[in-house]
Amino acid sequence: MTGLLGEDGVSRCSWGNSTVDYTAYHDEEWGTPLHGEVALYERLCLESFQSGLSWITILRKRENFRKAFRQFQPAKVARFGDADVERLMADAGIVRNRAKILAAIGNARAIAQLDVPLDELLWSFAPEKHVRPKTMADVPAVTDESKAMAKALKKRGFVFLGPTTCYALMQATGIVDDHVAGCFRAG
Repeated sequence: MTGLLGEDGVSRCSWGNSTVDYTAYHDEEWGTPLHGEVALYERLCLESFQSGLSWITILRKRENFRKAFRQFQPAKVARFGDADVERLMADAGIVRNRAKILAAIGNARAIAQLDVPLDELLWSFAPEKHVRPKTMADVPAVTDESKAMAKALKKRGFVFLGPTTCYALMQATGIVDDHVAGCFRAG
């Protein structure tokens, strides 16, 4: 099956029908081209925090993350110090993982050092040709482009962004459109 008919009669990628949160995210955000440093930094952070967890956990904590990380303004997060790390470690509204918190702060600092805007850097890895997956089983976890993105980000000082996380970022921000054939979002 290429997509599933939701209870509302809408055909979506199968995961988009599993919870109300997923339906809204699928219908309104996932695979939609996203630009801008703040928006892309937010997604970069959320994808990093998701590593090893369910995406639904991150979605449900998203507003808490926004408050905790100053609306994901990289310049503000880059100034976080030890007291901020401890504040974040004590915040039950977010994922309290010291390595991921330090990565979010370090990645904000890496953005400040970029030789090109974050938007331009991330979108430079958009594949020239992308084949729409027929089923969810056809959706890759890693691609040559996500490997190249991970390598380029690591070279620029970013952490917690391997090829799998980079591919999830590419999907989330519309750098690739993996809505399966039959999904109403498949264009």
